[in-house]
Order: sequence, then C-alpha cells, then structure tokens
Amino acid sequence: MSRGRRPGIMKSVQSRITAVLTVVLLMVLIVNVFIFRESRAMVQRINDVFASNATIIQLSDTLAMAQESLRGYLNTKSSASLEDFYRYEQELGARTETLNDRTVDNDILMLEKNIRVMTESYLRISERAIQARRGRDVEEYKKDYAQSSAMFGYINSYIYALNSSRFRQNSENYQELLEVVETLEQTCMILIFAVSALALFFASLLVRAMISPLGALAGAAWRVADGDFSVEVAPSDREDEVGVVTNAFRRMLDSIRAYISSQRSSMEKEAQMKENELAMEAHLKEAQLKYLQAQINPHFLFNSLNAGSQLAMMEGADRTEVFLSRMADFFRYNVKKTGGDASLQEELDSVDNYIYILNVRFSGDIHYEKLVDEEIDIGSIRMPSMILQPIVENAIQHGIHDDHENGRITMSAELVGPDENDAGIPCVRVTVSDNGTGMTGDQIRAVLRRQEEDKTSAPQEQEEGGENGSKDSNSTGVAIANVISRLELYYGRENLFSIWSDGPMCGTEVSVLLPLEGPVRDGTRETVLYDESREDL
Repeated sequence: MSRGRRPGIMKSVQSRITAVLTVVLLMVLIVNVFIFRESRAMVQRINDVFASNATIIQLSDTLAMAQESLRGYLNTKSSASLEDFYRYEQELGARTETLNDRTVDNDILMLEKNIRVMTESYLRISERAIQARRGRDVEEYKKDYAQSSAMFGYINSYIYALNSSRFRQNSENYQELLEVVETLEQTCMILIFAVSALALFFASLLVRAMISPLGALAGAAWRVADGDFSVEVAPSDREDEVGVVTNAFRRMLDSIRAYISSQRSSMEKEAQMKENELAMEAHLKEAQLKYLQAQINPHFLFNSLNAGSQLAMMEGADRTEVFLSRMADFFRYNVKKTGGDASLQEELDSVDNYIYILNVRFSGDIHYEKLVDEEIDIGSIRMPSMILQPIVENAIQHGIHDDHENGRITMSAELVGPDENDAGIPCVRVTVSDNGTGMTGDQIRAVLRRQEEDKTSAPQEQEEGGENGSKDSNSTGVAIANVISRLELYYGRENLFSIWSDGPMCGTEVSVLLPLEGPVRDGTRETVLYDESREDL
C-alpha cells in the first residue's frame, strides 16, 4: 500500500489554481509571440515583393557601367578602364547566375533566360574586342564593339520588359498580401477568444475536480458507517488536500479489511494445524503399531535386554554384551521416538544399531557404508523419527535379500543448495542406495501412487513394508507411504522423497530431503540457521 506524500512536497489546491493561471498566461504569451512572428514574416514577404525589381535595376546599372568601361578602354586603352570592366564583368556574371536558365512555360522566366544568355554573349564579344584592341587590330575591335553595343541595347530592352512584368506581378502579390494580413488579424482575434474560453474551461474543471472526489468520499464514508466494508474507494493520484484525504480513508478501509481477513486466515490456519496434528498423530500411531507387532510390553523388552547385557558383561561374554546393548538401544530409541522428532545424529545411530544387529544375525553378511559430509552439523538438524531405518530395512529386505554376500548398502548425507533440489530451499539430502534387484518404473509409480492414495484416506493399520508395498513378515511394517506422509506433515512441504532405479538388477536409490528452514510447529516455522557463505556449514 502506497503512502501519501509528505505535506512539505504536497501540491495544494492553491498551487493548482496558480498552475491554471500560469497555463493561461503562457497561452496568451504564445498567442502574442505567434502574432509577432507572423507580422514580421508578412513584412519580409512585402520586402521580397519589391526586392526583385531592385535586383533587376541593379543588373541594368551594372551592365551600363560595364559598357561604359569597355568604351573607355577601347578609346583610350586606359588600364583603369580595363580593370573597371573586369570588375563589372564579374558582378554581371554573379547577378545573371540568379536568373533562370531553363526553358519553361512562363513569360517572366523566359525573359530572365534570354537576358542571361544575351549577357553571356555580350561579355564574350566584349572580351574579343578588348583582345583585338590589345593586338591593335582596329577593324576587328571596331566590329566587335559595334556588336557588343547592339547586344547592350537588346539586353536593356529585355531588362525593361522584365522589370515591367515583375512590377505587375508584384502589384498582384501585394494585393494578396493585404488580404493575408486581414486574415491574420481575424485569426488573432479568434485565438484571443479561444484562450479566454479555455481559461474558463480550466477553471470549471478545477472546481469540479475538487467537488466530485469529495462527494464520492462522503458517500463511501456513510456506507462504511453502516457496516458495509466491501465499498471500494479508488486510489487518488491527486497530490492536494483532497487526494490526501481520499488515500488516507482508503488506507484506513484497507487496514480494517486486512485485519478482518487476517483474523479469518488465522482461524483457518489454526483449524488446518489441528487437522495436520491429528493426521500426524494418526500416522505416528500407525508407525508405532506396525513397528511393535510383537504383543509384549516394549519397556519390559529393552529392560530385559539391558539385564541380559549386564549378565553377559559379568560372565565375560563381550560380543553378547555389545549385541544386547545395541539391541536395547535400538528398541529404546524406537519406543522413545515414535511420538515425536529426532536429530539426524540419532537417526543415523539407530541405523548403525540396526545394521549391527542384522550382521550378528547374518554373521556379518550385510555390507554397509556411511558417508556423511563433515560440514553438516548432524546433531542440530531435526527430522521426524523412524524415517531412515525403514528405508534401510526395505533396501535389505527387497534389494539385497537374496545376495547378502555381494550386496552393498550405502548411506550418504550432503548439503545441497536451493538450485540443486526439488524443494527449492537449502537442504540436507540423505540417500540410501543398494546394488540389488532394482525396481521397474511401474513399481516406483505404484509406491508413490499408494502414498497419494493414503493422503485421501483415513490412516489405518497396513501390513505392507517393502518398496513394492507387499506384505513381509520380516519387515517392521512401516510403509514407505507412511514415511513420505510424515515428512510432508512435519515440514509442511512436498517433493521431499524420491526413488530412482535404472531397472531390474541395477540397484535402487532412495533420497530424502531435510529442509534447513526447519519444521512447521504451532503455526510458526522453526528456522535452522543456514548460510552458504559460512565456512562451518
């Protein structure tokens, strides 16, 4: 939820009025600038109308000065006259460059082309006369001078005709410009009236923008006062006092609704927690019943085993004493932990005792190896009890049962990051693998499918204890489905259990993920500190 702006930078109603007035003044200024620019442009166009006549007159004057310089040089052979001629010759060339040189259907432009062509011819003939005068060819320069004089007369007549045509055309243009000036005056008047109308329009919009939100807010306040908290108040992007009041009322209404929603959510979570607690209790009860199939008092059992261990020690039967002690520890752990959780250390020790007991039973035929990452603090990591031993038991009963001599069981524990597991968080991955009979894809799917079926059915006593879910009198009876369910209930997460096998006679690998964020208890999550940058993890 966004917070309102601080009063120090809030745009008030006064600032909005000032902004409107500023906009109006700017519009008036823009109109005046537009009128000024158009007026100057009009004056420039009028100047351009008469500039063309002035250019033609200057061309005529330059031509006359060139003719006079040519005559002076031919008569006196004065170098000053020759220099004047060449200067006027360049000026004539520059002025005729601006004239039209294309054949077009326009009388004025054709006059310009004729003047340009005749001027070029005049300059060539004059140059020939000068060269003949330098060579003292009297007859030749007199003839050339006569031709240049005739050409001079023709050019003047064409210039006069062009000047007259230009004057007539410019007079017409001047009348058109006067009409444009009148149109410009009318346009400026219209703009002034339009700016005034816009100023009134903006003022009315400003008043409406202040009154309309306040009316809507008053209606919403009355509905809330009547107990209707579903009323919606649109967020205001205004930065004045009206916007502050609207957004504050909206935040207040959102806070009330959020409080009501949180209370409802809290009650739903509490109900879900109670349901999960009952489910966990039912699963643990099932595991306890399956694990203690023998109809004897379990405390009497491990107390008797302790007594036998002490008797064996007194009689010097060391191996018997160790066996009975391990047996007592194994049963004591399972009786003690069936109703709660345990550390990873305790679970691994329970598996060690279980393997020791089996090796005594089978004369050391069970080959077992344990690989635990030294960076893992196995004493501080909590997990549901009786998780690892049933998995190891399944590996022995259904993986290497028919070939103890060559069969091997490996237990490993390693740290995995969020990108290395399906849970998406830091975890410890505990893997139990064997090189035994392996599993088909159908068998794996059957085990996992049975776990999904158990989610939707009431917990009840089951006799399946193997990886394929079949009955086995030698198993503890704790089903893989029960293990998966207790993991998910304990951590409040899925995708913590996986089975992998390349097929028959290729061994089986079962992995359990233990999230380092800890289990869900009493509506909160107990967090186990995990930092990938720490060297002691």
